[in-house]
Amino acid sequence: MTDEISARKLISIVTPCYNEEDNINELYARIVAVMATLPYDYEHICIDNASTDSTVQKIKEIAARDKRVKLIVNARNFGHIKSPYYAILQSRGDACVLIASDLQDPPEMIAEFIKKWEEGYKTVLAVKPESQESSLMFFVRKVYYRFITRISEVPLVKNATGAGLFDRVVVDILRNIQDSYPYFRGLLCEIGFPIATVPFKQPRRTGGITKNNFYTLYDIAMLGITNHSKMPLRLMAMGGFALSFLSLLVAFIFLMAKLLYWNSFQLGTAPIVIGIFFFGATQAFFIGVLGEYIGSIHTQVRKMPLVVELERVNF
Repeated sequence: MTDEISARKLISIVTPCYNEEDNINELYARIVAVMATLPYDYEHICIDNASTDSTVQKIKEIAARDKRVKLIVNARNFGHIKSPYYAILQSRGDACVLIASDLQDPPEMIAEFIKKWEEGYKTVLAVKPESQESSLMFFVRKVYYRFITRISEVPLVKNATGAGLFDRVVVDILRNIQDSYPYFRGLLCEIGFPIATVPFKQPRRTGGITKNNFYTLYDIAMLGITNHSKMPLRLMAMGGFALSFLSLLVAFIFLMAKLLYWNSFQLGTAPIVIGIFFFGATQAFFIGVLGEYIGSIHTQVRKMPLVVELERVNF
């Protein structure tokens, strides 16, 4: 019996937290209930992004009575991209499961993730073809996923939330990549293993408030583009060439018109003003896109750590 227990595989469950005091107890209870039905040992790694409420205290209380629950407290808020990725790299299980702590990724999906893993898939991703979130936001997300899939240099999984299961082989590859600001969903596709999907209808958040805002959503959207596609840069080059040719053509037409109709042809200020604003806007757009790529390069070359830890519990 002892040998049988020790031979059981270990599942690492990672839940990133930031000000989730209203959800953490229910999250823990639902994970315990799911894992009780599965023939695996598990560790539950909570990584807290410097919460300002009682989230850390509640996790410590749970960890005191359940040693399977482990806690990493970040020295400051390192963002919603770095923190979960860092926690995955700290896992030691035969497979690692990532789910959000806001309960919008139902913990009950863990059983479905593991079923796909048992079928031989090394990567399993949750996808949300339906959602109870704002219909406008859901539409914008679908349009973005469709767009990034079209321009990406590798096939991406549409409507993936980032939640899923990753075999130890995948986690080991991620450790060797050493990406300091990864677009996680795209990185999994770049690795190249076949990906199984688990569709679900995303529920509304019932406790706490969302931590996403325009900046965080824009950040991850641009990260997906700059990390996985050179098409915007090439469109800028081709667009610049086309505009240059068009400008020369228009200049030639105006020159010929003036030479042929010297006394009657008047240029006027409207075309000049329109041209200035058009080319000014085009240049600002091109410089902005170029700046995003330069910013991505700057982030990588600094070689800053993903996370600096303040403390660990139960490791």
